Amino acid sequence: MKIACSLGSLLSINEVLRCSEIISKTKTETLWVPETWGMENFSMLSAISNKTYNQKIGSSIINIYSRSPSTIAMGAATVDTLSDGRLILGLGTSSPPIVETFHGYKFEKPLQRMKEYVEIIRLVLSGKQITYNGEIFDLKNFTLLIKPKRESIPIYLAAVNKKMVKLAWEIGDGVIFYLRPINEMKETIARMQSIKKIDVACQIITCVSDDAEIAIERAKKTVAFYISVGKVYREFLEKNGFNSETKNIFEEFKKSGFKINHSLVSDSMLKSLAICGTPEECKKHVGNFESTGITQPIFQFNPVGDVSESFKLFKETFLN
Repeated sequence: MKIACSLGSLLSINEVLRCSEIISKTKTETLWVPETWGMENFSMLSAISNKTYNQKIGSSIINIYSRSPSTIAMGAATVDTLSDGRLILGLGTSSPPIVETFHGYKFEKPLQRMKEYVEIIRLVLSGKQITYNGEIFDLKNFTLLIKPKRESIPIYLAAVNKKMVKLAWEIGDGVIFYLRPINEMKETIARMQSIKKIDVACQIITCVSDDAEIAIERAKKTVAFYISVGKVYREFLEKNGFNSETKNIFEEFKKSGFKINHSLVSDSMLKSLAICGTPEECKKHVGNFESTGITQPIFQFNPVGDVSESFKLFKETFLN
């Protein structure tokens, strides 16, 4: 079982770099860094490549509406060179609110767009001159001015709904899951892996503290945040066992924001989507996720209190 971790948007840039340096001394195989609307991903991955030595570094995720496929290929080639061939390129569609409100693009044809992005990025990284005629993109005589470190960089697709899951297994080197109930994930992985074997990564919300209640509250706040702002997660969870909780969390969010809606995350919902509690409780719960067929659990660090002390406990619990 590969062990990976994610340093997310609850951290500052300097905190991510300090934590990365600590991770470099562990047996962690891959260090993933998300991109929301804060830290720019390729810049962070480049900085992290100077703080780590053996770990692979992954983008989780670069959204395919905020950059052209050629620009993503250029960024990937650059980071892969700086990291001496350690990049995993995670791609995703993001969601309509972020794409349309924050970036000003129309959220159109996500499946076809993803397919063309992957095709173009792989062609660009081959180092050859490319001409591409797709339904969305039309490129002529594009060639990288630098020689890529590798002609083939692993590409993982973030997937929620069935069509994107299917596409991930068809064209991806791996898939990245998030906020996926344990029972549903187990069924999906078994079905898809029977067709073709790929690396199955799942980013798991984790929060550990010697005070279980503090850890539980922090994890509930993270779950509630994504349900509140992420329509795709909200609709998926409504269809997969958590209809009432999801609706209640979102309705409370519309009334009062994030003040109390995390209190509506039920114990069963939290257990199915996150790992939280004392170190002993967290270690016991890891096995429930491993039993789903995940090949790469990505433990997402959610700090409580002092970040340095919180990360020390996180490392001792999940990364040793």
